[in-house]
Amino acid sequence: MKRLTRKEEEAMKILWKARKGSIKELIDLHHEPKPLYTTFSSVIRGLEERDMSLTKAYGRTMSIIPCEKEDYRRIFMKDVVSDYFGSSYKNVVSFFINEKKLSAGDLKR
Repeated sequence: MKRLTRKEEEAMKILWKARKGSIKELIDLHHEPKPLYTTFSSVIRGLEERDMSLTKAYGRTMSIIPCEKEDYRRIFMKDVVSDYFGSSYKNVVSFFINEKKLSAGDLKR
């Protein structure tokens, strides 16, 4: 699984929130300006090729189902730690301490 582009990530956020839906239903949930049907459909096809979503047919209706958010989160965080923190989780924690996002109490917990 590779990291997503901005458009793919927007589509996945909609999918995760909706849990499933047709292209039209998902576009209806998209913020303004709404993408064109063909554009959004292409993004969804790309997500399916990356194993980020699955399309199921129910009669004449197609429903898109997302992968688990936790699966993508693991891959994403692994890449961030590798790319920006030298594969060191210690560096990640140090970063958040220096940014005052974590306190000593947070670390003890």
